[in-house]
Amino acid sequence: MGRRGIVGLWQVNADTLAGSRFLISPLAETFASLKLLHAGAGRHPGERAWLRAHLPGYRRLLAGDPVTALLVRAGLGPSWIADFLTPTPRDEEDFAAGAARVRAADPVAARAHLRTALAGPLPAALDRDDLPERAARLLEYVWTETVRPSWERRRHVLEADVGVRTARVSRGGWAAVLDELRPGTRWLGGNRFQVNTHVYPPREIAGAQLVFVPVTPQTGWVSWDEPPSRYAVVYPCAGVLADADARRSSVSAALGALLGPARAEVLVLLDAPLSTTQLTAMTGQALGSVGRHLRVLREAGLVERRRAGRSVLYARTEAGRVLVRAAAPDGGRARPR
Repeated sequence: MGRRGIVGLWQVNADTLAGSRFLISPLAETFASLKLLHAGAGRHPGERAWLRAHLPGYRRLLAGDPVTALLVRAGLGPSWIADFLTPTPRDEEDFAAGAARVRAADPVAARAHLRTALAGPLPAALDRDDLPERAARLLEYVWTETVRPSWERRRHVLEADVGVRTARVSRGGWAAVLDELRPGTRWLGGNRFQVNTHVYPPREIAGAQLVFVPVTPQTGWVSWDEPPSRYAVVYPCAGVLADADARRSSVSAALGALLGPARAEVLVLLDAPLSTTQLTAMTGQALGSVGRHLRVLREAGLVERRRAGRSVLYARTEAGRVLVRAAAPDGGRARPR
């Protein structure tokens, strides 16, 4: 993925890693959804259902705008992404502010980024100054038509992923989290963080801000500001958007028969502490139903709750963990989630 995806090794000192954090970005979620539309094929049932709903409209839009269609094909090049399409996510930035940064990109720089993405000359049809404007309008379409209607649910799924990763930091340190962000990421020791599998000279990011940004489509990329002061790793979250049948098919038949499929689904998701709001988003069940399942699971000694600030979080007890492991198809030998 271009300059934003070919820098395979970052030098990260202890202070930078200690100050790193997770954040949620509507713009990153929208660009990840654009990538999914461009690919036209989903990796799991939830993505395939979403594509069935939105791919025809997206293709009609590009069919009526050949220049933007060519821009997408060039910007999402065979091995990298044009930099101006992926501004580094910022804290508390809404979609409109992120899209404004795309729109404000320098046209000369945008064409240069496209040449890099193409690894060759720019098609004559793209030798124009309105490319940032066209890119922003396309992202606005993807946001308005395909992401915003489900943004609240997506946001809760992303928040749940951040909760899971944060809990893993406390249990296994940053190395365990970095190893699992997405294919190709690894903590190599000696202040070295591999962000993908490409072999390029290391990039020193000591003193810069480092953020990790989950998205629900199963994709990812890296980005940084110019001048480099803020770096981001965008990664696919663990709690993908899937339809109810697909989610429940992942719950073992034995556990579903014992607890009921919906209640078993809640128990399986509690690999790390989650709130009722997060569970509602991840399962698609009604808030009242999730609350009833949690009450029954607590009364059975399978789930416990604790307060974290203003939130009440639920997690499996040791008895709950034993039950989930015992009911797993492999007898619990594989690590959950």
